[in-house]
Amino acid sequence: MADIGVRGVGETRERAFEQAALAMTAVIADPAGVAAREQVDVQCEAPDPELLLAEWLNALVYEMSTRKMLFSRFLVQFKGFRLTGKAWGERVDPARHCPAVEVKGATYTELKVSKQKDGMWVAQCVVDV
Repeated sequence: MADIGVRGVGETRERAFEQAALAMTAVIADPAGVAAREQVDVQCEAPDPELLLAEWLNALVYEMSTRKMLFSRFLVQFKGFRLTGKAWGERVDPARHCPAVEVKGATYTELKVSKQKDGMWVAQCVVDV
């Protein structure tokens, strides 16, 4: 059992969520080696931004696990506390992607979504691997 922190930073909250998802992919394999061939739609909701980040990342973990895919590109849109997202990726090729670990899920440890003094958004948490 191990934990690894993931953090997304962006000009908008949407971009920070997208970057947090990319950071989660980077825990598993190099995102640059994952082709954005197939689109998967993801929807989730939660009562606050922090829980919504955990739901988003856990929804992606579910899609990676059930579809045997890795994702390298993301698009997030918010409507209140409902997230509509898209993830693009491809089926895992162990020889080419060389996955290092399997992410089991996002946790509430270090869970934070906030706008910083410099105007940038940060979305972060720890994932269980």
